[in-house]
Amino acid sequence: MTTTLLLTACGSADEPADEPTAAATPDAAEESAGTPEDLELLGAVQVEGEFGSEPTLTFDQPFEIGAPAALVVSEGDGDPLEEGQIMVVDVLAVSGDAGETLQSTYADGSPERLPFGDPGFPQLNAALAGQNVGARILYAVPGGAGQEGEEVPATVLTIDVVDVLPTRAEGTPVEPTAEGLPTVTLAEDGTPTIDVEGATEPTELVVQTLIEGEGPVVESGQNISVQYHGVLLSDGTVFDSSWERGQPAQFGIGVGQVIQGWDQGLVGQKVGSQVLLVIPSELAYGDQDRDPIPANSDLVFVVDILDAY
Repeated sequence: MTTTLLLTACGSADEPADEPTAAATPDAAEESAGTPEDLELLGAVQVEGEFGSEPTLTFDQPFEIGAPAALVVSEGDGDPLEEGQIMVVDVLAVSGDAGETLQSTYADGSPERLPFGDPGFPQLNAALAGQNVGARILYAVPGGAGQEGEEVPATVLTIDVVDVLPTRAEGTPVEPTAEGLPTVTLAEDGTPTIDVEGATEPTELVVQTLIEGEGPVVESGQNISVQYHGVLLSDGTVFDSSWERGQPAQFGIGVGQVIQGWDQGLVGQKVGSQVLLVIPSELAYGDQDRDPIPANSDLVFVVDILDAY
């Protein structure tokens, strides 16, 4: 179970802490979120261990809390966090009723990716505001009814912000060689604009690398984080854009979670690359009308591959 799914279900190397064995308290956090009562309950949780290693959590059991709450256990000294970034985080999640481990990314060496600014976690976002890479956050969500109707206890988590992903492709520019491609221009922050005037209708999937990254090759079955901008080939109408939403997207690749043009066009590309996809309708939505995408529409995407894991 990924962090986001775990938090959703429960909710309805840098400097260590100055006192790693001390309880997190509202006074210890520069930014915190939650009611005073819930913050007091969360502040009684003892967090022992240095940043980057799996901590030990000690608290009276069963732990109960009225609403989600978050506290800063220790502040990082890395780059400042900004809303819209995808954070690379190590997570320990334990059950509030008996303290057993529900999830630990430390154990398998596979940090999670967590969006900063996800509207589903306002208390966590408030605690992260003004923090840096290297911060450790203590977070708790109340219990409730599970997906199958069973009663789920409260969950207590620590979140170590190990790193953040880049927000745009980084690598070597590649000069397109094919004729009849849409023209792509980039704003200073990397936001793409796609001009479809004079572009040729595709008879097959067109994959053109615009920036070649230096990361590992994307493999089928991985999760990827991307920035993307999509337009209709017919008239250039923008129908979807992560840039406009202000946050990269994340999904599985090569496993049918996205249209065939993406599965076929992005597997085999390098992380850090920017790729132009010109997708015939049969590899997109075919004869389905997916408002605002009309049936039988050829699509154009510019995709920045930020991460694959």
